[in-house]
Amino acid sequence: MLSRTADHLYWMARYIERAENMARVLDVTYNMSLVPNAAESEAALWLPALEISGNVTAYERDYFNENQQEYTAAGVIHYLAMDMNNPSSIYSSLRSARENARAVRVAMTSETWENINSLWLEFGQFFGQDLSQSGLSEFCDWVKARSHLFRGVCFGTMLRDDAFSFVRLGTFIERADNTARLLDVKYHLLLPEQEEVGGAVDYYEWSAVLRSVSAFQAYQKIFSDTIEPWRVAELLVLRRDMPRSLHACFDEITSILEQLSSSRAGECRRMAGELHSKLRFGKMRDIFQRGLHEFLSDFISANNKLGVEVHKTFLSIS
Repeated sequence: MLSRTADHLYWMARYIERAENMARVLDVTYNMSLVPNAAESEAALWLPALEISGNVTAYERDYFNENQQEYTAAGVIHYLAMDMNNPSSIYSSLRSARENARAVRVAMTSETWENINSLWLEFGQFFGQDLSQSGLSEFCDWVKARSHLFRGVCFGTMLRDDAFSFVRLGTFIERADNTARLLDVKYHLLLPEQEEVGGAVDYYEWSAVLRSVSAFQAYQKIFSDTIEPWRVAELLVLRRDMPRSLHACFDEITSILEQLSSSRAGECRRMAGELHSKLRFGKMRDIFQRGLHEFLSDFISANNKLGVEVHKTFLSIS
């Protein structure tokens, strides 16, 4: 497969996953804003959404002025959902996904192209809407549903060749990054600020975090107990049977890299295998003794380096 084709497929999948993840972050933040006393201020509630996506500095540059120096719900929602100047917004992600798909239409099935093209066309119905006033939950549900549909069409129609492998590889590298960022920010935001761990607000906020990664029912089935922050961390880091956990993502990533035959892919496999081993054989007790934040920060950095190595090995056109 040509490197240019692999590059478009890989980033198409990453952008679709990024749009879904951004919708999940917006949805959980909005739902938490409905809980009385969930946060002391509007800024304290919506700032973490920017921190998860790594967009705090860019937001301040574009939205702060002499009269406005605060993080508002309306500003953050627009910036993360519809701002065309934000490369990580849902608008920019879906547009980039469609452009990458259009460039390699012949490398995918007609059903896959039609799905992603209709996704972009239908997205136009949200242009001009003030999502901070109404319809944010419906918008986020629509983005998540169309992302699920895209992956279902890919899985159900694409030949199991290199093209399919690069689509899957992009999906899981992006998903692992987002899960780690979400857990890192939310864990350290919620845990220190709860005066009564186990209270009603505490339960709702942690259940909202679980719902943001579609893990609430999985948590109930596995632990059959009240929601404990350290168990949430265990579910999203080490449980290989949880689809959006870090362990599950690297089960897929290491398998895909083994399938992609390349004499230069040894370093990619080594880096992925090192991360996979830490997740496969790691213990939550040891991770907490060292520090969950430190573990997740190191993971995000290593995952990003793996993405760079994947680009260097497989996707570089030069």
